[in-house]
Amino acid sequence: MATVAEEHVGVQRTSPPSPPRRRSALHQRRQRRGAALFALFAFPNLALIAVFAYWPVLENLYLSLTNWDFISPEPLFIGLSNYAQLFTSSSFLDVMVTTVTWVVVVVGLSLVLGIALASLFSMKLPGTAAVTGIVFAPHVIAGAAIGAVWLFIFDPNYGLARTLFEAVGLSSPDWTTDASWALPALLIVSIWKGVGFVAIVYLAGMQGLPSEVLEAARLDGANRWRLFTRIVLPLLSPTTFFLVITQTIAAFQAFDIIAIMTGGGPASATTTLSWFIYEQAFQRSNVGYSAAAGTVMFVILMFITMLQFRYVERKVHY
Repeated sequence: MATVAEEHVGVQRTSPPSPPRRRSALHQRRQRRGAALFALFAFPNLALIAVFAYWPVLENLYLSLTNWDFISPEPLFIGLSNYAQLFTSSSFLDVMVTTVTWVVVVVGLSLVLGIALASLFSMKLPGTAAVTGIVFAPHVIAGAAIGAVWLFIFDPNYGLARTLFEAVGLSSPDWTTDASWALPALLIVSIWKGVGFVAIVYLAGMQGLPSEVLEAARLDGANRWRLFTRIVLPLLSPTTFFLVITQTIAAFQAFDIIAIMTGGGPASATTTLSWFIYEQAFQRSNVGYSAAAGTVMFVILMFITMLQFRYVERKVHY
């Protein structure tokens, strides 16, 4: 009797373990189900990326090896001739110098002015919210509209710039028609358009800083400058890293302001790599040459991004 009861209790307490083969089969079935579910959700996105991102890159690479004018039935394969012509052309060298100048100035000044504005906005002075909205507004306005407005501002006969220069006894330069002033004019407009976005991103980063760290630094006697350089800037390094990458890519792709205000002129003074690609393809019908320049820009952006992730990210404090 006791033995039967004990056996009955034992049956209720414990259940026989599943065989190893059964557990393995169940685990594999779950893995296959998870993989099928992942493929179901990921395939549409991967298909879109392949069609609209990777395929155009491969097609552009093929076109860069051809000679085509949009009219001929088939592109003529010419190998690396377009690349040889690019790298031996003095005009392309001038384009690259202009592009590097554009990227360095726009990215550098945007970051410096952006973090300065963010520091002012973080003080929560009266009217800060309204000023923040005004500063950010140019970022969401179309570049064509901004270019048209600044064309009027820079007009040497009727623009606002003329009035300001005359107020100090100077004559307004021909901003968009003088080769020595055209690039600075576009740089002013591009920085004015993008600095609001940089300031808002930096402001969001500052608002997310740990208050106890800042308070501890103040208690240790750190003044505002040391607090900013030794605490705030290092803690903002992830934000700076993000902005350097995004602003560099955006600066390389700048197009709309150039198209509206100068069209790459005068005398190619404002021809950046992005405008050069458009000009060669759609104004001169030199598709292969344009595709080669596009491939060069793609390689440059990939190389810069790899360098930033390789070396700059090491100094980022997460």
